[in-house]
Amino acid sequence: MAALPARGYAIKPLNELTATEIAMAVGQGATTCEAVTRACLDRIASREPEVQAWACLDPEAALASARAFDKGSRDGPIGGVPFGVKDIVDTHDMPTEWGTPIHKGRQPERDGACVALSRKAGGVLLGKTVTTEFANLHPGPTRNPHDLTRTPGGSSSGSAAAVADFMVPIAIGTQTTGSTIRPASFCGVFGYRPTHGEHRMHGVMEASGSLDTLGILARSVADNSHYRDVLLGIPPQPIPAIERPHFALCRSHVWDQFEPVTRSLIEDAAFRLARAGARVTEFTLPAEYEMLNGAHRTISSFEFARTFTYEIENHWDEISDTLRGGRLRDGLGTSFAAYIEAKKTADECRRRLDALLGDIDVLLTPAAFGEAPVGMPAFAGVPLFQIWTTLHVPAISIPVFKGPAGMPIGAQLIAKRHDDRKLFACAQWAFEKLK
Repeated sequence: MAALPARGYAIKPLNELTATEIAMAVGQGATTCEAVTRACLDRIASREPEVQAWACLDPEAALASARAFDKGSRDGPIGGVPFGVKDIVDTHDMPTEWGTPIHKGRQPERDGACVALSRKAGGVLLGKTVTTEFANLHPGPTRNPHDLTRTPGGSSSGSAAAVADFMVPIAIGTQTTGSTIRPASFCGVFGYRPTHGEHRMHGVMEASGSLDTLGILARSVADNSHYRDVLLGIPPQPIPAIERPHFALCRSHVWDQFEPVTRSLIEDAAFRLARAGARVTEFTLPAEYEMLNGAHRTISSFEFARTFTYEIENHWDEISDTLRGGRLRDGLGTSFAAYIEAKKTADECRRRLDALLGDIDVLLTPAAFGEAPVGMPAFAGVPLFQIWTTLHVPAISIPVFKGPAGMPIGAQLIAKRHDDRKLFACAQWAFEKLK
């Protein structure tokens, strides 16, 4: 496999470089987009039969795009960087099937906004990554690259597994509950969920518009930060420096649902951050925030069941029993009055949160209940994610722990709404101290 020539870079295979490293190397002429793309495709050819991260691949089209980039201006914030896209995001040149046989062969006529912005910035689309059915509970075929007997987590299963297995440096996911943070933790990569509403969701399958966001799976905080700006359509900004971040350990009302080893790892991380010079305190959510779990389920289920009226009315038998008996049953049985009450609960909790957090920079809490479980329960630990997703706050999982079986476990950092840059600063600081 090709390795990067010595030019101030570490010698490692091209497919193992981060996105920012690739963009810099290609921009400086140390390698080419075609060479990087070939290295990624070689890795996929070697590992895809086991990992099964991809729903659609077109190697020749990817190589043709890479060669066209190399012959052109060779610029852009992610110039020469291959990327993957969850298969609920529209692409004009590849099918977008939403993880269901109902939409097999569905071919959009245009790219979703995030794909168009990525291509405009110089990225090369490698392929579509596996999603669970309608980005919900029923799992796809993807397996955890660290242990093929375990789940990669869902619903952005393929995106997390492909990044973790060095098939691609960055990939787009989405999150309505925990669909970026959970698989990032299980697969040992950096998973970022932005402040709700900042990124355009045009061309992304809606699950619950009140909660949906994009997600970014990457192998560094810098890549998360850089790609976030690309997907905003703004010039990427460096991660700001932070001298003494204020972390607050948050034992939420679902704390007892985490495995004991996970609780110990997070508490030990708080101690190590304090010893490294951070200000570390504790933060307790008010009791009424316990209602957010129910509010999330009500909002997401009500909206999901309306979004997929066509499939319910015309393809009911092709929907999995998991989905029919879960989210759809809940949504179809939820009254509009209950939906509005849940929305009001969420609104009020969001309104109060900034004042409650005060001068805290980020909260520290687990990114998953523990290691990825054996089998395919892609959505283990749902209550953890419902709280923070409903609050519309930005979050990132950083891969800093190993569990009893040697599998990754992430630490989750959570900032105030629209404090995404501060989130990256604290995440970079914490990762350097905890890795």
